[in-house]
Amino acid sequence: MKLHELQPAPGSTTVGKRKGRGIGTGNGKTAGRGHKGQWARSGGGVRPGFEGGQMPLTRRLPKRGFHNVFAKNYAALNVSALNCLEDGAEVSFETLLARGMVEKKYDGIRILGNGELQKKLTVKAAGITAAAKEKIEAAGGKAEVI
Repeated sequence: MKLHELQPAPGSTTVGKRKGRGIGTGNGKTAGRGHKGQWARSGGGVRPGFEGGQMPLTRRLPKRGFHNVFAKNYAALNVSALNCLEDGAEVSFETLLARGMVEKKYDGIRILGNGELQKKLTVKAAGITAAAKEKIEAAGGKAEVI
């Protein structure tokens, strides 16, 4: 296959409707808006969630819980995942981000103690569990909470 042979899958692209271009198009005159009424007017219609004056669903449903807008969102990573790094490497959020092991949307990393660690690493994380710290130090590395 060559570049000039590429084409979209059949049926995936359609020509846009040309509104208000004569009665022969099927979308002339009122342009598919019908006659009069709120939806026929320019700028007409209702806001999202409006149910014609009925109590909206978002207000009918009970509210529960609390969402802390200041909470930090940490990426959880087991010590077994750190085995792919080089021996003697320094592990931080930036290095894991560069390797694609965590996503940018997190505020930091939290190292968990699942699995075994065979590498000697210097781990700098926002949180390290006691089991993870024990395994890192047993492998000859250092665990530091920043």
